[in-house]
Order: sequence, then structure tokens, then C-alpha cells
Amino acid sequence: MVVFKWVSCMKYTFKNKLAPLRQEFIIQLDHINEASNAQLHTENLMSQTLLDQLPQLIWVKNKQNQYYYNQAICQYMGKNLNHHDINFWQKFVHPEDFEHFIVLWQQSLLTQQDFEKECRIKHAQKGYRFCLICVQHHSKNLNNFAWMVTVTDIHEHHLKQLELTQQVTTQTQMLDASIDCIEVLTADGLISHMNHSAYLTLGISVNEKKLGMPWLNLLPKSMQNSGQHALNRAIKGENAHFDGIHVISGQPPQYWEHTLTPILDEDGLTQSILCVSRDISSQAVAEKKLKQVIELDELTGLYNRRTFNKIFKKTIQNARQQQQSVGFLLIDLDYFKHINDTLGHIAGDYLLQILGQRLSDCVKSGVVVARLGGDEFAIIVPNLTDESELLQIAKTARLQLDIPICYAGQYINGGMSTGCAIYPRDAQNSSTLLQCADVALNDLKISGRGGIRMFKNTMFKAIETTTKQLALARAIIQNDKIVPFYQPKVRLTDAKVVGFEALLRWYDTDDHIQLPSHIFSSFQDYELATRISEIMQLKVFQDMTQWLDSGMQLLPISINAAPVEFLRDNYAETLLNRLAQFNIPYEMVEIEITEQSLSERGSDYVIRALNLLKKAGIHISLDDFGTGHSSLTRLKNYPVDCLKIDRKFIENIHDDPSAIAIIKAISQIGASISLNILVEGIEHLEQLDTLKACDCHIGQGFYFYHPMAFDHITALLQPIDAIGS
Repeated sequence: MVVFKWVSCMKYTFKNKLAPLRQEFIIQLDHINEASNAQLHTENLMSQTLLDQLPQLIWVKNKQNQYYYNQAICQYMGKNLNHHDINFWQKFVHPEDFEHFIVLWQQSLLTQQDFEKECRIKHAQKGYRFCLICVQHHSKNLNNFAWMVTVTDIHEHHLKQLELTQQVTTQTQMLDASIDCIEVLTADGLISHMNHSAYLTLGISVNEKKLGMPWLNLLPKSMQNSGQHALNRAIKGENAHFDGIHVISGQPPQYWEHTLTPILDEDGLTQSILCVSRDISSQAVAEKKLKQVIELDELTGLYNRRTFNKIFKKTIQNARQQQQSVGFLLIDLDYFKHINDTLGHIAGDYLLQILGQRLSDCVKSGVVVARLGGDEFAIIVPNLTDESELLQIAKTARLQLDIPICYAGQYINGGMSTGCAIYPRDAQNSSTLLQCADVALNDLKISGRGGIRMFKNTMFKAIETTTKQLALARAIIQNDKIVPFYQPKVRLTDAKVVGFEALLRWYDTDDHIQLPSHIFSSFQDYELATRISEIMQLKVFQDMTQWLDSGMQLLPISINAAPVEFLRDNYAETLLNRLAQFNIPYEMVEIEITEQSLSERGSDYVIRALNLLKKAGIHISLDDFGTGHSSLTRLKNYPVDCLKIDRKFIENIHDDPSAIAIIKAISQIGASISLNILVEGIEHLEQLDTLKACDCHIGQGFYFYHPMAFDHITALLQPIDAIGS
């Protein structure tokens, strides 16, 4: 924008440089013109001599009506104009300029008024060049001359001025072509230029007097404080940026982004400021919608787990700074899966939507409600007064399921279990506080679903135990300490080995064999459980391959699968690929699952995997049958080949008559639907005799064999040739 000022000053500067030459010439003429009229001829000659010595292009008319062109102008035009008629000079004026110039010239002769005019004069060698022609009539400064014409070649200056003008025009056109509002400000914040978009956006015409007014006056009052701060920074030579919302009654809000860039001079001082204001309303609306998609749960409209984690951490940080308490509720719906299984997922989704809305509506402002996934909800209570306030919020949340929720003519309310924890009483950060609430929730579920359970420090031992077990499991994996042991399965009538169950064992730092109970928590962690399962399967398959290569008779081996292993819905494909790599017949492998796998979240993945494995020829065994929520429906609908009667029934077989009745019932059911029955935990001869009487045929236990390592199992297996003989 400095170009505007430079162009406007060039002509003035140029004229000022010419003025001393002309003035010096006039002063010298004054000395000559003081002579008497008697010496007029001599004076004219002296004047002409003096004129010829000047580099300035000059044409004069003395008071005796005599014309004289000095040597400089004659050389410039390549003609001695003094030898030609009075109008010969007109041939050297450009035709396009002549018409206007001649009018000014004739008018000046009549009125004796001075004038200046830029026009093109033909140079002897360079063609037409822009010149500044100044006509000055008789005055006290001219004395002996009626008028004097000076011609100054300004061609280079004119071209530069034209170039600068074109640059200014181009810059202006570029600014006007921008859809952004652009203003050029003076160093003190006044408007010196506005582009076309700025005029349109402000709803003003170009003719309105907005130039020279304070830029801040263009901003809405809601933005003026931010604008003043940004302007102060720009005046200091710093780039500044600020956003704002412009609200007009009856119209959607407009979001604006303003950038102020200082234009510095050679000394680093702010000479002017370029302000670019951009309407980002469309972008802001799109970002707002995207933020909702990212931050909110699609089903319920509540915060999702990702956003919940951010808010939870920030709430704890604020509470720490302000020395306040934070309450936290972890909510789990009881038997939610039953609704999905009986009425379908649409019914389950409907329940979650209604409950999510009710939870959001029943809490006061500032309380955060989120859906963590599945049927889990969380409530964060900032600035908690005491424990009773948190319990009251938990009771209010629980009451939301007492209000009927009907779908397809059936009530689908169900129940709710809630774990509670308080910062900083129970934990010092968000992740530990979440664990505390989860521990309280699990403690509640163990003792019976439904209700509210406040975390207590005694429960924290469970967290410590879990943490230690997870760390131990990672160390065992890293150090390759896992080893499979095998417990034989025998035919009860003759104790012949008919198969094996692969059991996890691991070596401690003293190379002592340890049981999996020491790392029980790892089987509830997907990454650890999957890694342990992978190691076990690979080592079992290696053992089976070695037995086959040694010519041994291969017996079926069952492998346990934790419920969490099915959560990625790729369990069956992974297992089948591994079997194919080792070239092991599918019928030689049996997968043992518990009823828990068929009742928890992700059971759909379990069922899909079992059907796929069953179709490939792998046998499925249901472990610990008769405990927990045993369902006869599963025996009909699920691809189960074998039922394993839990050892608890065997332990009480002689002290509890109902135990024998249950064993007989399970045996009869199995026989009627063509399921194999296996009894585990046989330790005494009396137990064996009783089980035979109950028509049980296959079993395992310490009475027959303890779990054994690879070498001992190899001794039990017979060579295939021996079997044939």
C-alpha cells in the first residue's frame, strides 16, 4: 500500500527539482533586463546566448514579438526551429495529444494564463517521448519576455509512474477479486483502503465515507475487545489473529476469522496494517457437526467413551486445582443381553436410547452423562458436596428404570447395578477412580446383581492383585516360561487313556512349576489372554507334530478358551490356520469353553466361532456344566459335543444325595441327546464306583493321573505298529 503514497509524491518531487533551474535562469535574466532600451538588441543577443547555455529546453517570445528556440530544444527535436515559421513546432507534438494541447495553448494566449501539460514530443532519435510543457506569461520574473515555454523530458518518470499505477490497479483488482474482506489500516488503526468484498459485507457503497474511520468501529461490540488486543499487537509489529461470532437478529450466527499483518518500514516500524477478515461460517458449522459425530454416541446422543475420558481427566485436574471433590458412577444394566436375545437388538437399542435420555434429563446442570459402550453408562459429578449427594444421584438414576419402557407390547426395563467412587478420597486420578468404581460394581455383581455399591479401601486389594497378576503374566510371556501339561482322560471301565486335556503351567524364577490361578486376571484381558492362548496352542501343536513324526498314536487333545479370546471375532479362523500350518487333523482337537462364554457380551462371536469350528470337524466341550446359570437351551441350540460335570459335585457325592441326583440327571440328558459326558475331579475309588453306577463312562482326576509334562505323556502313547499287532 506504500505504492499509493509513492506515486502521489513523485510528480511533486520532480517539479521541485526543476524549479531551482528555472528560478536561477530567471534571476540571471533579471540582471540583463535591467539594461536600458537602447541596449535592447544587445540584450536580446545576450539572452539568446544565455538561453543556449542552459540544458533546459526553452522557447521564448520577447516583447518585440520575436521568437527564439534555444539550442537544447533544437537539438532535442533535430531541427533549428528558428529557421522555420511560427507554427512549425506543432509538427513535433503527438497527434493524439495535439488537439487538447492546442486548445490550452490558444486559450492561454488569449487569457495570458499560465498552464502545464503533459504530452508527447518527438525526439530526433528516440521518437515520441513524454514531456512536461510549462507555459509562463509576462510577469515581473520574466521582464523582457512576453512568455516563456519550458519543455522537460519526463519519459522515464512517466513510464515508471505508469508501471506503478498499473501495479496499484492490479493490486486493487486482486484485492477486489478476493471473497475475503480486506482493509488496509494506518499505523494507528484508521481505515485507508477497503476492497469490494468489505463494502458488500458491510452493506455500504463505495461512495460512503468509511475511509479514515477507526477500524474497530466496523466490528460488532462482542468482538471489539479481541479486535483491540489484536490491533495493539499489530501496531507493535506482531502478527495477530482472533475469531468471533456475529449474531444478527433473525439470522443464523456468522463465524469470522480475522488476521492482522503489520507492514514494516526499513526501520522495522509498523507503517500500515493489512487486515483480512474471512467468513468461516460454513466451516464452523461443518466442524461443529463433525465434532458431534466424533464426541457423541451415535445411538444415545450422550458423550462417547473417547470424549468421556477427556472430560473425566479435565474434571479431575480442575478439582485438584480448586481442592474440590468429584463423584463418579459406573452403571451396568442387568441381563441386558437377555433383551437382545429374546426381542432383538432393536429392542435393546431402544432401551439404551430411552435410558440415555432419562439419565441426561434427571441430573443437574454441570453433571456429565456418557455411554461407555454396550450397556455401560458413566456419570461424573463435579464439585461434589459429600457421599450422600452421590448416593442420591445414583438412586435417582436407578429410578429411571422403574418408569415403564415398553417395546412391541412388552416391558423391557430390566435392572441396574451401580458402582460409586469419590475423588480424592478413593483415588488421585481419573483412571484409578474408574477402576475403583469398577471394583465396587464387580463386588456388587458377585454378591448379586442390582443395587448401588460404594467403593471401600478394602476392595482396592482386588486392584492390587489384578495389577500384580497382569505384570506377572507379561513377564511369563516375555521370558517364555509357559509350558503345556497334559491330564489324561480315561475310560472308567478299564482306565484306558482315550485323550488329554492341555493345561497351562509356567515356571517361576526358581524353575518351579506354577498353576494358572496366579495369573487369573490375565485371562480377562484380551491382549494377554490371546497371547497366552497363542503360545499354548503353538506348543501343543508342536508336541502333537512331534508325536506324529515319532510314529506314536495321536489321541484327541482338548484346549481351553477364555471368553475374552472371542471378542475380536477371529478366534475360529486363527485356530484353523494354525492347525493347517502344523497339518494336524481337525478331529484330534477339542475346544473347551465355559457357560460364561455363552452368557456374556460378545456371545454372538462365540457362537459364530463354534459353528465354524464344528463344521470343520473340531469337537466342542462345555466345561463346568451344572454350575452358574446352566441352561438346557444351550444344549439344544449350541454346537456342543461333550458336557463336563464340575468337580464340586464329585467332592460331595457321598455327603450330598442331591449331588448324585444331579449327576444321574446330566448323564441321562447327555445320553438322550447324543452328548458325551466327562466327569472331572475323580480322586477316590469310592467316587469311581459311584460314577459307574450313575452310568458315567469317561473321566479324569488324580485317582488316575496327575497332569504330566511332554516326556511322560510320550511314554503313555503307543507306537502305531504296536496297535496294529
